[in-house]
Amino acid sequence: MRTAVGLALLLAACSPSESGAPAAQGDALIDCALGGAAEFAHDCSLERRPDGTLIVRHPDGGFRRFKVVDDGHSLTAADGAEALAFAQNGDRVDVSIDGDRYRFPGSLLSDDGGR
Repeated sequence: MRTAVGLALLLAACSPSESGAPAAQGDALIDCALGGAAEFAHDCSLERRPDGTLIVRHPDGGFRRFKVVDDGHSLTAADGAEALAFAQNGDRVDVSIDGDRYRFPGSLLSDDGGR
C-alpha cells in the first residue's frame, strides 16, 4: 500500500501542469508559432539569464535557447546548428528556427533586458 501511495506522489510531482511546463516566476509570455503552425499563440514563456541567454519554454515542455550577441543587436541559437532567421520588425524581433517562430519584444535585446 505504501509503495502505491509513494508511486502516486512521485508521478504527481513529475507531471507537468495542464498547460505544459509552468512559467518560472518572473518569466514573460511571448507569441510563438511552433512546428510550422500558421497562427501565433501567446503561450511561450521567456526567461532571460544574466549571461545573456534567453530560454523560451514551449507549452508542451520543450524549449529553445538563444544567445544575445552584437551588444544586444542580434540573437544566435545557443544549442545545435540550426539556421536562425532574425529580423527587427518595428518594436519587436522576429526569429525563425527549424519550423518554430517567435516574437520577442525589441526591448529585450537592450542591455537592461527591457527593465
